[in-house]
Amino acid sequence: MAMRVELVSPERVLFQGDADMVVARTANGEIAFLPGHVPFLGALGVAKVRIIQGEGEVVAAVHGGFVEAGPGGVTVLSDVAELADQVDVVRARTALEAAEDRLRTDAEDADARAALQRATVRLEAAGQGAAPAAH
Repeated sequence: MAMRVELVSPERVLFQGDADMVVARTANGEIAFLPGHVPFLGALGVAKVRIIQGEGEVVAAVHGGFVEAGPGGVTVLSDVAELADQVDVVRARTALEAAEDRLRTDAEDADARAALQRATVRLEAAGQGAAPAAH
């Protein structure tokens, strides 16, 4: 039995279809939704969302927003989201390196930490496994 899933950003609907499971990271940790999940509403962090289907999975880099599970399925409303195959890997690596450089200069730079996290998630979603440098 599958459930209806929508992944939406302010610009467009990135995914709409059936899935067997959705995995997302909320402010309280990672959560997986299966068909028939109890009603749930949670704030999303900067992380991957995985939409698992019988024939594979759809992966997206999500930068904040909300996830809602209900009788109609799961809806992910994201402030900013990119499907894995839409990630500009070169741009994400450049952003990662720039954030790491800024953190070497100022380890307390909150903007650089946020940029590092966003770039890392984008690369992970694209299957490029960006392990951030230790700071």
